Amino acid sequence: MNKLLTAAAAAGVIIAAAACSTGNETATETDYAAYVNPFIGAADNGHTFPGATTPFGMIQTSPVTGAVGWRYCSEYVYSDSVIWGFTQTHLNGTGCMDLGDILVMPSDGSRRRDWDQYRSPFDKSTESASPGYYAVTLSAPDVRAELTATPHAALHRYTYNRADSSALLIDLQHGPAWSEAQYHSHVRLCETQWEDSVTLTGHVINSVWASQDYFFVMQFDHPVSDITTLAPATDTERGQRIVAGFDLRPGEQLMMKVALSTTSVDGARRNLQAELPGWDFDAVSDKARADWNSYLGRIDVDGTDTQKTNFYTAFYHSLLQPNMIADVDGSYRNAADSVVKATGGEFYSTFSLWDTYRAAHPFYTLMVPERVDGFVNSLVEQAETQGFLPIWGLWGKETYTMVANHGVPVIAEAYRKGFRGFDADRAFEAIKRTQTVSHPQKSDWEIYTRYGYFPTDSLETAYDDYAAADMASLLGRTDDEKIFRERADYYKNLFDSQTGFMRPRLTDGTWRTPFDPASVGHSESVGGDYTEGNAWQYTWHVQHDVPGLIALMGGNDAFADKLDSMFTTELVTTQADVTGLIGQYAHGNEPSHHVTYLYALAGRPWRTQELIRQIVDTQYRPEPDGLSGNDDCGQMSAWYMFSCMGFYPVDPVSATYVIGAPQMPGFTLHLAGGKTFSIRAEGLSKENLYVESVTLNGKPHTSPYITHDEITRGGELVFKMTDRHQSHKNNNR
Repeated sequence: MNKLLTAAAAAGVIIAAAACSTGNETATETDYAAYVNPFIGAADNGHTFPGATTPFGMIQTSPVTGAVGWRYCSEYVYSDSVIWGFTQTHLNGTGCMDLGDILVMPSDGSRRRDWDQYRSPFDKSTESASPGYYAVTLSAPDVRAELTATPHAALHRYTYNRADSSALLIDLQHGPAWSEAQYHSHVRLCETQWEDSVTLTGHVINSVWASQDYFFVMQFDHPVSDITTLAPATDTERGQRIVAGFDLRPGEQLMMKVALSTTSVDGARRNLQAELPGWDFDAVSDKARADWNSYLGRIDVDGTDTQKTNFYTAFYHSLLQPNMIADVDGSYRNAADSVVKATGGEFYSTFSLWDTYRAAHPFYTLMVPERVDGFVNSLVEQAETQGFLPIWGLWGKETYTMVANHGVPVIAEAYRKGFRGFDADRAFEAIKRTQTVSHPQKSDWEIYTRYGYFPTDSLETAYDDYAAADMASLLGRTDDEKIFRERADYYKNLFDSQTGFMRPRLTDGTWRTPFDPASVGHSESVGGDYTEGNAWQYTWHVQHDVPGLIALMGGNDAFADKLDSMFTTELVTTQADVTGLIGQYAHGNEPSHHVTYLYALAGRPWRTQELIRQIVDTQYRPEPDGLSGNDDCGQMSAWYMFSCMGFYPVDPVSATYVIGAPQMPGFTLHLAGGKTFSIRAEGLSKENLYVESVTLNGKPHTSPYITHDEITRGGELVFKMTDRHQSHKNNNR
């Protein structure tokens, strides 16, 4: 934990946080934000960033220590010692490059000719971060930089400690890219205007992962004394680099506001006026922290400070996205580049659906239910614009990243769980079109229905079909339900009973040969028959029909024995996204996330309990390199929170959670309508990792599941822990 966070926790900082907006009317005085360490995951693999933002905010202003190559997807690596500047938007825990808009960097008064000469070393001991705040001292110009944010605007405060004159680099060419060539060529248009001596406005269009329009208003609390425009570094650059000079005395502060919009400069101006009319940095930072506490306080955790740091940082990371990109008046730029009004005034993007449908979206349905209808409406609106639900949506555009279309289960899960703040028929039409109308980038349904499988990588699509069938059944659309139920069983066409694996199959019906179940593929981008995984990992990708998969494998014992082999057979791979290995199990990548819970559905719940403890202890540490893989827009974090609480959504659409084993003594969930759900682990210790019995509201609970309704009605779930597991012959679950 960094020094600022340690001091805050030790001092027992108290802050009055607003009552949770889910309907809980009890205000909280605990400073939950003191347990959040934004540096967790900010090493090579986690791809998190430490900067300032608000829950689901569009603005995420953070330092840049690099911008070229996969290592810098979030623009920050904790071990680096040089800062390039501070950008206003970021991606959290992804494996792709984009955003990183409007780099600014304070400097002394000397005018450097080359753009890369404005970078500065920094002393790590001067760096601190907490929810809604980031600070560091830049050694070269001796400037203390501090950042905070509102949902649509950043506020920067720079203290120039020694300069007789001062300057600020404004780099509109900057943006994270896969290569140096792309870094210098991704900007297609850049227009700016100095409206007066303290206001710069502009419009930039760039394209790295998705085509992006952003408009900005930048204001200073001191007038600009002089302006220098740097020459382009290459003939492919279109983005301007401006050095603004200021007449400041040593020790004087310069403050800067930056507001963004996808629609227009006027939209950015309205956002700025609505959210950041003044210049009180501390008040804005305090408000951001209070906003975070109003969310983090929805779960009270009993445990050690280390456990609380891990848990509340995971909670924090899970709320960094999706991002609400509509302006304060509800306007946004859609996938057709038209400016429209969002349904209900909210439009969210940054949907890493291949990752987040598994646990992050189920977590939202429990702990931030007031956002769920807005998420669904946003998915449906984008589908109606582009013809299908987002695959991986970024700033209202489509990136076509990953396989299948897991916007389908996100909508179906919400409807199954009783969310009704969206037009269900409209939403189902978006689902049906997504699952039946081909488009050249990703979907060829004629091939799928002709063969009963895609010749490569179709297991995830079967889950989407199941989700579509479930929603059709609730809507009484029997014909649609029949079609999608049949397709949901297509996974059986890929099971090879001779090898016991889900195996790639050719169009003539024969199995692909040779076949190595340990061979890792990434069919979505670089080839192979699996996406960021192999046959060992994908064979279990039947979340919707575990009994059917068990039957294919010959029953519970054969199924569980095969699972045992997965965790003991060594995997050797250089695939960057396949990490956190326990045998063939890869916790650093999402297709493995539900697998440990399958033991509980095959009569060996103690194996689930053992493995959860092992994963929690080894794959989540409160350090910059403490995440075993990309956080993936909160999915890694959501797995941790669910698993620590003692249950996990193996099949999110079913509105049930498979019971595992809690990893902390207790939790109190403050739910909608003022209800609470308490979880207690009696006798939990290092040795007592097994579950002897479970009671729900004082009555024995022998089902391997707990339902969403059982949790949201409120109550108490009590685990009695022991150091000895029960055999599968006498285990009640």
